[in-house]
Amino acid sequence: MRFLILAAGGFLLDTLFGDPEWLWHPVCAVGTLISWLEKHLRRIFPSGPRAEVVAGVLLWLCVTGTSFGVTAVFLTVLERVSPWLRLAAESVLCGLILARRSLCRAGAHVEQALCRSLAAGREAVGWYVGRDTSALSQEEVLKAAVETIAENTTDGVVAPLFFLLLGGAPLGMWYKAVNTLDSMVGYHNEKYEFFGKFSAKMDDLVNLLPARISALLLIAAAGLSGLDGRGALRIWIRDRSLHKSPNAGQTESAVAGALGVQLGGDAVYFGKTVKKAPMGDADRSVEAADIGRTVRMMRLASILALGLGMLTRLLAAGCVQELLRIFPSAVG
Repeated sequence: MRFLILAAGGFLLDTLFGDPEWLWHPVCAVGTLISWLEKHLRRIFPSGPRAEVVAGVLLWLCVTGTSFGVTAVFLTVLERVSPWLRLAAESVLCGLILARRSLCRAGAHVEQALCRSLAAGREAVGWYVGRDTSALSQEEVLKAAVETIAENTTDGVVAPLFFLLLGGAPLGMWYKAVNTLDSMVGYHNEKYEFFGKFSAKMDDLVNLLPARISALLLIAAAGLSGLDGRGALRIWIRDRSLHKSPNAGQTESAVAGALGVQLGGDAVYFGKTVKKAPMGDADRSVEAADIGRTVRMMRLASILALGLGMLTRLLAAGCVQELLRIFPSAVG
């Protein structure tokens, strides 16, 4: 029951306040730890594929273990002072772990910037994507915004909720560490090809189930919000495996089908063109209103995720209690 309260409380806090600029965010500490460990591990381990892979594994273990352990110890200390103090602090942490309101703000930021000029739109979307945005056309800026909201429905909302419901803020911070490692070192380039390989693979593995749940929830949200739910399902079935990532294509294909547009395609990362398969049918061009439509799908999918997750957690807890009740009788 405590995990249900924490997840619901964190969801409410994120919906109302998001990530206040004046409040220190724990993910900043995770990023600082990653940078510090990377610098020292590269000094300790000689250059070379095998040594870099080993260093990358140690980086992942240290960062994820520290994120979980420090959070658990911090909350345990607070509980000794007052259980209510721990509940309040853990609820705030759960709210910071979620990024629902941040995704809404990101969509609005890009849309408003594009209203001013294409250059402003390129700069705005550059805050949220890893690709080079300096030469994007207006439609490409819009596509990038829609794609990042679709992909981060998993990373920023559904997956964190999944882990918060399983283990509260400590497991939620563990997930954020996994996700942050991938975003900082999980690149296919000369610097991180081997050093970041383990982090990238683990992020793919951890998000396998949440990404597919996210896609199904977005399909349901499309139908409930008046968009093309059948089209979302059709394109998801057809195109979800075309993306190089085993997870990003799940939500992007569902959103492409719901909007009736084509997403994906080649993009430039760190000066290199990365080939990406298109997803969806190019029935029309992407328009500014599609950002708002994607945000609405994400918001509704997140509510469905919370409700479904809480129901599943309650049913699972009931089954465990019933098994514990039956087992002693059976043994006796």
